[in-house]
Amino acid sequence: MQNSPALWRQIQRSNFTNWNQLVDFLELSPEQGEQILKNPSFKLNLPLRLAQKITKESLDDPILKQFLPVLDEKLEATGFQIDPVQDQLFRKETKLLQKYKGRALLVCTSACAMHCRYCFRQNFEYDSKKTSFANELELIRADLSLKEIILSGGDPLSLENRTLSNLLDQLDSISHLRRVRFHTRFPIGIPERIDQEFLDILRVRRVQIWFVVHVNHPRELDEEVLLKLKNVQCLGIPVLNQCVLLKGVNDDKETQKLLCEKLVDHGILPYYMHQLDRVKGTAHFEVEREQGCEFIRYLTANLSGYAVPKYVQEVPGESSKTSLF
Repeated sequence: MQNSPALWRQIQRSNFTNWNQLVDFLELSPEQGEQILKNPSFKLNLPLRLAQKITKESLDDPILKQFLPVLDEKLEATGFQIDPVQDQLFRKETKLLQKYKGRALLVCTSACAMHCRYCFRQNFEYDSKKTSFANELELIRADLSLKEIILSGGDPLSLENRTLSNLLDQLDSISHLRRVRFHTRFPIGIPERIDQEFLDILRVRRVQIWFVVHVNHPRELDEEVLLKLKNVQCLGIPVLNQCVLLKGVNDDKETQKLLCEKLVDHGILPYYMHQLDRVKGTAHFEVEREQGCEFIRYLTANLSGYAVPKYVQEVPGESSKTSLF
């Protein structure tokens, strides 16, 4: 039986957004509960599906660490700031950013399936009043140097299928565009989002679709998630992964190796391993660069070349991501 187009919305309503409910679900002790930041400006948002994978009675689970607001977010740290990647400097329109030649990024929505505590765009000034992309599409049409548009956010899969279909129709009609790239974390927490209607929308495109997911730990990938991504791949759409190097989550070589192996075993190419963007409140996640380089050396010695991600950092004003290895 195929999913109803609205099923994923129903599932999304079961996300944990209340820390008390999450504490009860994970059977955390009162002492553990005291480590939680109770009223963060970037609110808790954790899909039930991911919560069900978390080890109970523990704050050290690598999935939980990515989503639980903790008191460490209040610690001041030199070099950590509100907008470390300087998105505001590259705004062509309220929903259009361009940092690199030949491609631009549409900030489709502020909504996400989940709130990652290290998110570099958690303080972004989203345009919540304007619902259309008319001004952005006009700029894209006028710029013949653009070959690729990246759909980001928030998460572009937070948009309804009808909205996504209309947007892709508009992009498809711009003759100088060759590629449209999705950046999404949605399928990891709510794989039901990749329903038949969405697949049919992707199927009929002139432009080449690329699909980039965000997985930091091998436990985030399960049979249903991988099946849904395989459905995307079966349309001739390459699927890639980017992860962020995070202390307490994936800062050991065996975890990185398991993640890369699990990805390539299912035809998903490791794309980037990102050095943490230094967002205010995330210093407790930072891993030393030399440690990241050691992981890449280990992966290179133990895996096929296509299974090793590029270790990069975003440096504002540079012409591309900066390679750290």
